[in-house]
Amino acid sequence: MRNLFTVDKKDYKTDGTVFERPSVRGIIVKDGKILMIHSLKYDYYKLPGGGIEKGESYEEALIREVSEESGYVLKPDSIREFGYVRRISKGMIEDIFIQDNYYFVCEADETQASQNLDDYEADELFTPEFITAELAIKTNKTADHKEKALSRTFETMIERENRVLEIIKKELI
Repeated sequence: MRNLFTVDKKDYKTDGTVFERPSVRGIIVKDGKILMIHSLKYDYYKLPGGGIEKGESYEEALIREVSEESGYVLKPDSIREFGYVRRISKGMIEDIFIQDNYYFVCEADETQASQNLDDYEADELFTPEFITAELAIKTNKTADHKEKALSRTFETMIERENRVLEIIKKELI
């Protein structure tokens, strides 16, 4: 899979302990709009997805995560690789945190089931929305994200999602 870009904060000890956590993200485009997860509490957008559990394939994790966060069921035969983003930064416990975020273009069934959110996702009022890439990027750049904006990891996530959205605009929409 192609590397879209790397976000390297260079804020870690290069000879320290390492923690790696890969994740998957779904890119679902419909009528020129992208399925995004909107945090109503902190007013930001992200592509649906999350961490890969032990023993899961990328596709299995993608289907599970998109369904949990959005309620949409992916069509397995539609899943195709788009690219990945590597993030390297100081970890919370380990000295170095590496996260490869694997992005897949896919299609979902028309009908939407209920979400199955984690506690923090429910607290942030995660809501699936089909919106334009431009609106998602603008909101991520200019909205008041309240105390969430103070988090180093939040800033990195917003940078990653906005850069991926720019690539999606050029290549898919």
